[in-house]
Amino acid sequence: MSELPKAVRLVEVGPRDGLQNESAHLPAAVRADLIMRLAEAGLTHIEAGAFVSPRWVPQMAATAEVMSLLPQRPGVSYPVLVPNEKGLDAALEAGAREIAVFAAASQSFSQRNINCSIEASMERFAPVVERALDAGLKVRGYVSCVLGCPYEGEIDSSAVAWVARELRGLGCYEISLGDTIGVGTPGRARALVKRVSQDVPLPELAVHFHDTYGQALANIYACLLEGVSVVDASVAGLGGCPYAAGASGNVASEDVVYMLNGLGIRSGIDLDRLVAAGNFISEQIGQSSRSRVALARGGAVAREEV
Repeated sequence: MSELPKAVRLVEVGPRDGLQNESAHLPAAVRADLIMRLAEAGLTHIEAGAFVSPRWVPQMAATAEVMSLLPQRPGVSYPVLVPNEKGLDAALEAGAREIAVFAAASQSFSQRNINCSIEASMERFAPVVERALDAGLKVRGYVSCVLGCPYEGEIDSSAVAWVARELRGLGCYEISLGDTIGVGTPGRARALVKRVSQDVPLPELAVHFHDTYGQALANIYACLLEGVSVVDASVAGLGGCPYAAGASGNVASEDVVYMLNGLGIRSGIDLDRLVAAGNFISEQIGQSSRSRVALARGGAVAREEV
């Protein structure tokens, strides 16, 4: 396939995947404010947080409070990450309507990230997904390290396809393929999508790129050419990966929308409002925005120490 999609759905991961890997611990009200600004910019799928142990991920503490502060907007979803049944219990109590589960294509990464093998992680997720579906929730699946692992190096695309197929088999409606350490290049990214789509239908695949080597936008473009129409991105380029030394943040949502606009691809997102949301959160965490678009427009710059 070489024809670009007419529309792309952007999945905003900044309030969860982004902020959980920043050093700042923001109060629930600020996190909720960010999510509302993103919704006002036109984003319809915004990760609101994670029901994980605050001991291990203190940045995601008070996710239930964040959820309680979010007004329900027609057509807008606020998914939350849950690692196990305890997390699902908390998500259900908080009124979540969508959850996400997180697997890896690398055995070493799986062991270091969630302390179990890939196969054991699937067994752990099975009752979580089943209960969530029974409760009427939607479930999204993530696969990390799809193009490289900090411990194992290059990952075989067949291994990625197996994990994606297993997650789909559990009941995940969509599988996000994550280049966790940002080592992918356009040719490899497109080849991966082609391979995984043999096991998971293309409309059910999303891509999630980190920009460690400056390849994220090029990788996204290559995957759009292959037929992908769902892209994960993080406002202001928030986040990184605590398990991958040197890995920079996710591709900035502002930069993805700018590229989509230039390609004539609809996203439904107001770029000016998105840039403003990115500048807002950059000021809150006291860092410069990592979005090239925001910086080109005179965006938020880290406050100097006095």
